[in-house]
Amino acid sequence: MVIRAQSGYYTVQGEGDTVVCRLRGRLKRGRRRGDIVAVGDWVQYSLLEDGSGMIEAVEERRTMFSRLAPTPRGEYQQILIANPDQAVMVFACAEPEPRLRMLDRFLIVAEKAEIPPLIVFNKVDLMGVRAARQRFGFYEDIGYPVLFTSAVTGRGVKPLRKRLVGKISVLAGPSGVGKSSLLNAVQPALGLAVREVSRATRKGRHTTVVREMFPLEGGGYVADTPGLKALALWDIEPEEVDGYFPEIRELVAGCRFSNCMHLHEPDCAVKAAVEEGRVRPERYESYIRLRYGEEEDVV
Repeated sequence: MVIRAQSGYYTVQGEGDTVVCRLRGRLKRGRRRGDIVAVGDWVQYSLLEDGSGMIEAVEERRTMFSRLAPTPRGEYQQILIANPDQAVMVFACAEPEPRLRMLDRFLIVAEKAEIPPLIVFNKVDLMGVRAARQRFGFYEDIGYPVLFTSAVTGRGVKPLRKRLVGKISVLAGPSGVGKSSLLNAVQPALGLAVREVSRATRKGRHTTVVREMFPLEGGGYVADTPGLKALALWDIEPEEVDGYFPEIRELVAGCRFSNCMHLHEPDCAVKAAVEEGRVRPERYESYIRLRYGEEEDVV
């Protein structure tokens, strides 16, 4: 399994030691719409005399957490991590103020890729669990698993560790939410290692992006997603967006018009649900902005 990628070199975890590999030239031929090899990929490699390796084949991915990366040659699917078992979205309850539209965008990426999501609201010590549940608990009502954590008090750390061990987890979220401190609480020095890679990635405009997975005591890996400037949705048409909002997709069939845009049309089941409080206004606003093309920074 590829556990690190940097500048065309891939660190592969074999049955014993790790091996630093390059990619066999024939795998690079032809026009590509996405990354050939990504962290999390399972590969076949051959050993060279100097102890390095050559990747000969890449196994088919079962899942991938990716984004649309525009290039001069057209759209390109950048694989942030291949084959994750879950996507962990970490946001702060406060400081910084959580941007829930960003969270909704992450949830769509996970839903599209069929990756089970886990929402973590960190820094719950700044507002209290009751207030946090009142403000963010509607994600649980929708059906998403939610943990409220604090690296300061230790609340929620054990449940989070239990959900991470034995799985390959990709972490996503804005800076300043306390991911490093939280990971250090889960496993000493884990957050420090993740932060060092993140800092290296963000040092300058031309710094080569480093992607790496970190082993967990007890089994499993954690991968961060550093260096994101934006998370443009890959291969999702505007008319498909309502299908990725669980509380909205159930209502679409109740609209008078089959092509209802859920804006100003009469007898719109979605608008009625918003007015009646069955769909949260902020979720509806996220849906409208995502469907009609507004991008969000994810820094």
